[in-house]
Amino acid sequence: MALVSPYHTHRVGDPLDLVALAEQVQKADEFIRANATNKLTVIAEQIQHLQDQARKVLEDARRDADLHHVACNMVKKPGNIYYLYQRESGQKYFSIISPQEWGAGCPHDFLGAYKLQHDMSWTPYEDVEKQDAKISMMDKLLSQPMALPPGTEPTFQGLTH
Repeated sequence: MALVSPYHTHRVGDPLDLVALAEQVQKADEFIRANATNKLTVIAEQIQHLQDQARKVLEDARRDADLHHVACNMVKKPGNIYYLYQRESGQKYFSIISPQEWGAGCPHDFLGAYKLQHDMSWTPYEDVEKQDAKISMMDKLLSQPMALPPGTEPTFQGLTH
């Protein structure tokens, strides 16, 4: 018994077979390129998102540091709202008195209100409700029992019969 068929080795192939083979290879190359491009596009979007997040973290850290260096004649306590004012001299200071409480007699320019969070970060007053909702949701998640069983080894329970 022969390992190679003489019929297939001596037969002259159809020239269109070579063209079809070349087209198939070219089509495969195009699909591979398209798949790689799609995957790289997703990665590029993720990188852009991470860069945006990093930029926001740095901006928030700079704002928080600046606010912690603002003049204040009281001990700041997390959870409280503080009102930022600026004197004519340019000096900024925190007060516990809101512009509404000052009324028409507010002596300085009001720059904004901030809540001092328990992690010592500052949340602009207009974002307090949204930030408190996020913190509440995280507290709920952390108070629930763990969804995954403790252990370091992967388990495949439920995946097999």
